[in-house]
Amino acid sequence: MTHPAAAAALLVNAFVFGLSWWPFRRLEAYGLHPLWTTALTYSFAIALLLAARPQAWRGLLRYPQLWLLVFASGMTNVGFNWAITVGDVVRVVLLFYLMPAWSVLLAWWLLGEKPTPGALLRLLLALAGVAIVLKTPGVDWPVPRALPDWLALMGGFFFALTNVLLRKLEHTPDSSRMLCMFAGGASMAAAVAWAGMNQGMVSALPAPALPWLALAGLMSLALLAANFALQYGAARLSAHSTALIMLSEVVFASVSSVVFGAAQPDARTLLGGALILLAAALSAWPARPVPPA
Repeated sequence: MTHPAAAAALLVNAFVFGLSWWPFRRLEAYGLHPLWTTALTYSFAIALLLAARPQAWRGLLRYPQLWLLVFASGMTNVGFNWAITVGDVVRVVLLFYLMPAWSVLLAWWLLGEKPTPGALLRLLLALAGVAIVLKTPGVDWPVPRALPDWLALMGGFFFALTNVLLRKLEHTPDSSRMLCMFAGGASMAAAVAWAGMNQGMVSALPAPALPWLALAGLMSLALLAANFALQYGAARLSAHSTALIMLSEVVFASVSSVVFGAAQPDARTLLGGALILLAAALSAWPARPVPPA
């Protein structure tokens, strides 16, 4: 059974996050580290959500499993938002979208969706693509070369976990799931930012100023809409279908970043990225029904 509204909602999410690199970089130019941007914008979104759905927090008491969604969503935002601000946008997005490969393993573990031989082959295909992207001249092993690489891989893993959890927790109230996602983004980003500031890796919050406050407020509204779209769509589609549709974010991010000079993909990145995207696309290929024994 198809869910066109759910698919459209995921496209909205992909569009917002595919272009999110631009406001993150603009805010960084004002002196606001992407982790503080995440914490502030998501805190504002929490306030808006609770004003509209004041009972949303009760779901966390009734369904303790939602706390795992808080953590997974929070780490997704820490990884992706930081990486997309300081790294090459195309490279970051491609590494982040190893997510469909993680989904194969996580859906097996959490949803009981045992992978088929074809799914395992797609996993290997995606891993081969990542190895090509990560292999740089003069480096013997294809390992992450810098902080953005590690952040992107981490963010992709936790994004896959977030999507699987949204499916597993589809019986919980929509408003509670969305609150968990915002609470995770705000709390985990603030915690990592505070720790990073103490280690000299993250700058302190700048003095309040209308330009960055206004941009952060607009970004909060966009993230509110995007996260509602994600939890609506992912809760109604299979983990693999969600992963495929969300690949449109790669298109939105890649085209916009190349046009505006935020990425310079080389042949190796494009080849590895093609393998990653092919593996993700194949994940939505209709499975052949197993004949009865």
